[in-house]
Amino acid sequence: MDVWQGLVGQTEIISQLRRLAEANAARYRKPDPSADDASADSPSADDASPVLAQPTAGDETRVMPEADPDSDIRLAHSWLFTGPAGSGRSNLALAFAASLLCPDGGCGSCQSCLMARSGNHPDLRVLRTEKVIIEIDDVRDIVAASYLSPSISRLRIQVIEDADRMSERTSNVLLKAIEEPPSSTIWILCSPSEADMLPTIRSRVRTVRLSTPTVEQVADFIVTADGVDPALAMRSAREAQSHIGMARRLATDADSRARRDASVLVLLGIVSSSHVAKGAQDLVAIAEQDTQAAATLRTERDRSEFFRQLGLPLDAPVPAQYRAQVKAFDESNKRLIKRSLLDGVDRILLDLESVGRDALLVRMGVNDGLINVERAPEITAWAAKRTPAQLVGYLDAIAEALTRTTRNVTPLLAFEAMLAAVIDKEAVS
Repeated sequence: MDVWQGLVGQTEIISQLRRLAEANAARYRKPDPSADDASADSPSADDASPVLAQPTAGDETRVMPEADPDSDIRLAHSWLFTGPAGSGRSNLALAFAASLLCPDGGCGSCQSCLMARSGNHPDLRVLRTEKVIIEIDDVRDIVAASYLSPSISRLRIQVIEDADRMSERTSNVLLKAIEEPPSSTIWILCSPSEADMLPTIRSRVRTVRLSTPTVEQVADFIVTADGVDPALAMRSAREAQSHIGMARRLATDADSRARRDASVLVLLGIVSSSHVAKGAQDLVAIAEQDTQAAATLRTERDRSEFFRQLGLPLDAPVPAQYRAQVKAFDESNKRLIKRSLLDGVDRILLDLESVGRDALLVRMGVNDGLINVERAPEITAWAAKRTPAQLVGYLDAIAEALTRTTRNVTPLLAFEAMLAAVIDKEAVS
């Protein structure tokens, strides 16, 4: 199983990235002693260096050059992976990073690939948002690390997930490193869209645009990966709106499905202002339960893999020489809880947005393409009491709630303001 396994709906882009990684790995692979003398001109593992090139304006999506496939393939110093939530942009970026560090271009089974996939590769640095925004000091740290020489690979890869969460001042700290990177360093940024990045950064990266996988592609993947019933997989993919991670949780965890259904029923039960405060409290409780369940699952999985990399059994005391590493790992997981809660709030808002979308479709006389098919009767009755204009106002309220959560507004207040917009003030007969 290579590093590209488990990525859904990006076949063409994966094909290009795979060829690029394999071509660059081949440039400095040790020559076969039994090969012809002509191979003596090939770079050896001791004197070769990766062929890197700064991207030019207009580089986008197409990773490989349009030229002869046998010509030199120049690897850009900086990349921007864009795509909507659930498209797998961060997973694809990490797979690309692993493939560039692998001596075989991403075999998935060598020590380099195993370390990269577990997050323990010394030449792979990943900056994730453990807070609402990316702090300038965190970017300064990863920029400083980019000037270190690679430890065991030919390249040093620096990945910033959710790079759109950098302020302009923070982005300018990164800009200098991207403008004049060390010869062995590659930057990979991830963002929902190019518009979320400063123009000065956009002009210095090669952009790879990911598309949202189709519901059918996500469902097929879940059936193959998790052995889930096809009907359940299709429903989960539809309700998750093709968000791969959420679709897998819905398909494999009955509690996750119950929590999603409960959040939908909270919305459909809002009739008057007296329901708003209680409904907001219920939604926050659901988000907290979802966060705790997801954090527990992730922590158990990551801790098991972390201990496996250290060669330690999970149920034995930690030796003194590893205690600092284990403590740092546990603290990092705790810091992720706050961001995980915000992710849970975002997921609930997107689920409620799907209800508003379905209600608007039904109100306009369109009954095909609904997301919440199983709740169609309740949504139809709910939509009948509201005008299309009111439903559009509700969708605007959800967009505003999503914005407020990124500005440190508490989830409770964001939910209350959003639910207040759905009160049936002027029922439609």
